[in-house]
Amino acid sequence: MTDYAQRRTFMVDTQIRPSDVTKFPIIDAMLSVPREVYTPRDKREAAYVGENLEFAPGRVMLEPRTLAKMLDGLAISGGELVLDIGAGYGYAAAVIARMAEAVVAVEDDADRVSEAQGALSDQGADGVIMHEAPLDEGAPEHGPYDVIVIEGGIEQLPDAIAAQLKEGGRIAALFMEGALGTVRLGYKQNGEISWRFAFNAAAPVLPGYQKAAEFAL
Repeated sequence: MTDYAQRRTFMVDTQIRPSDVTKFPIIDAMLSVPREVYTPRDKREAAYVGENLEFAPGRVMLEPRTLAKMLDGLAISGGELVLDIGAGYGYAAAVIARMAEAVVAVEDDADRVSEAQGALSDQGADGVIMHEAPLDEGAPEHGPYDVIVIEGGIEQLPDAIAAQLKEGGRIAALFMEGALGTVRLGYKQNGEISWRFAFNAAAPVLPGYQKAAEFAL
């Protein structure tokens, strides 16, 4: 029988702590939330590997290091409302819910939304609302948000998502240029988001987050 608790501790000790993620709420959440529960059954043996885990064509669970470093940079606090885009089966939302007031997790597939909601309910993660919608639409009816986390690559940030970030809010996004990517942290001031480099990572670009094709005459 697989000892997932042991694998979870090993993940934190070999992937998270060595990446200079030391904030107690993040370490505690990643030690506590059973990643395998939020992984498709046929992929559970790979739940704790140190790489992106594909769960559908062009869609991945971000590697633990990437998620942890995003959360480290965002420094989510207890009274905040978080928008989690590309939530998959709900793992990151469950982790974030242990730090935030509440999480609205957006996923565009009805079956995944249903499975995620079931897993979250079974685990007592009552602070998460699963919301079915196109990923580039977000969930404006529940916002605006103190923090936005995008679980996948982007080439550009849709205006509809930027508009859901509160003034003074923070956002973490993985900007992809070809096969190379950089996670940037954004801060909204005077209605504009200013970005700064955080670290290198990579993930497939989410649907609706591609740059518009440019046509040359």
